[in-house]
Amino acid sequence: MRIFRQLYIQVLIGILAAIILGLTAPEIARAMKPLGDGFIALLRMMLAPIIFCSVVLGLTQVANMGQLGRLALKALIYFEVATTLAMILGFVAVNIFQPGAGLHATNLEITEGVARATSSATQFTAVRFILSIIPTTFVDAFAKGEILQVLFISILVGVALSLGGVRKDSVVLRGIAEGQDILFRILGFLMRLAPIGAFGALAAAIGAFGAETLVHLAKLVAVAWTTSIFFVLVFMGAMAMAVGLSIFKIIKLIRDELLICLGTASGEVVLPRMLRKLEQAGCDKAVVGFVLPAGYSFNLDGTSIYMAVCAGFIAQATDTPFSLAEQVAMLTVMLFTSKGGSTVAGGAFVKLAATMQTVPTLPLGGLGLIFGVDRLLATALSMTNLVGNALAVFVVAKWEGAFSKAQFDLYLERQTAGLIDASGAEKPQDSAA
Repeated sequence: MRIFRQLYIQVLIGILAAIILGLTAPEIARAMKPLGDGFIALLRMMLAPIIFCSVVLGLTQVANMGQLGRLALKALIYFEVATTLAMILGFVAVNIFQPGAGLHATNLEITEGVARATSSATQFTAVRFILSIIPTTFVDAFAKGEILQVLFISILVGVALSLGGVRKDSVVLRGIAEGQDILFRILGFLMRLAPIGAFGALAAAIGAFGAETLVHLAKLVAVAWTTSIFFVLVFMGAMAMAVGLSIFKIIKLIRDELLICLGTASGEVVLPRMLRKLEQAGCDKAVVGFVLPAGYSFNLDGTSIYMAVCAGFIAQATDTPFSLAEQVAMLTVMLFTSKGGSTVAGGAFVKLAATMQTVPTLPLGGLGLIFGVDRLLATALSMTNLVGNALAVFVVAKWEGAFSKAQFDLYLERQTAGLIDASGAEKPQDSAA
């Protein structure tokens, strides 16, 4: 049947199969982990070169550096407002519903997993974060695959080419454009493995913790998920409406990527495909190339909600006094510690550990309470981050007068009809027929 050729249907089948296997045969499910790890590794392999090509080609179309500065300023202001509101909403929700109240988990020891996280968290200081944007060498950024470093190098190259007056038909630009086409073709091949990757990652997660994964600390998970959904539908919905779009249409546009996030708890794995898809859906290449990669480090709405909810939960669960003034102080620190770092599962846990070390109001041992359900929380935050970054691209593109609503509607119509290939690009009319 034609419907089974749709990527989101195939991924959904993989997710359902993972849940069934994880609950009925945990040992076999845990053995599926390499399938998920391999798929994530394959897609992360594509991140650096695709970001480089997309950003450089986008910036060469910028008319002047004033336009680039205006674009960056608008994007960063939007990022900061969105993440701050997400954090405030997280604190409000955890104070209202109090998922940790009555647990009385005092005298907690620091587990091995928490110890590893707190060790990694020592790297999260404001100075180290700024210095970490600068790679050791030009190629080091690509070797490590750090998004911020690759973005930094890409901007330098793009600005140099733009200011250098390079012609649109130059050999350099043609080579980068052809390289981008090849990379997206490879991406199309790899995306065919998405159902297998989602199956392996989710099956291993459920198999590792058993059925308790679905019920343990259910109140915390419910508050985090509900808060994230509320933020998407209300705040993001209002922002989408303000620029003449529907948040539901945006969610429909990126449904394949959202399902992959659901299975892998990682937003990085769909970044290359999102770059192609948002451009095809009517956003200017320069806006997509700059705003989307930058959003993966600065526009982490889901991560902000996660950190606020979990901090409040730990305070309640450990009977630690956590006044409004202390919450505001922690929120201020979180505005810095929530930025940058990895967007794969576990990245937000490390950022929370960094915050708790910087503001020693809460016991570090409390991190062990959420360690077992971090995977469920990471899934919610990665999907929220993905919707937030897609929306950010549309909002900034609309502000810049660089968005085509007609092209958006046409792309969505063709996607619904199954006329979009595995890389997120539209199939040619003749081959589609």
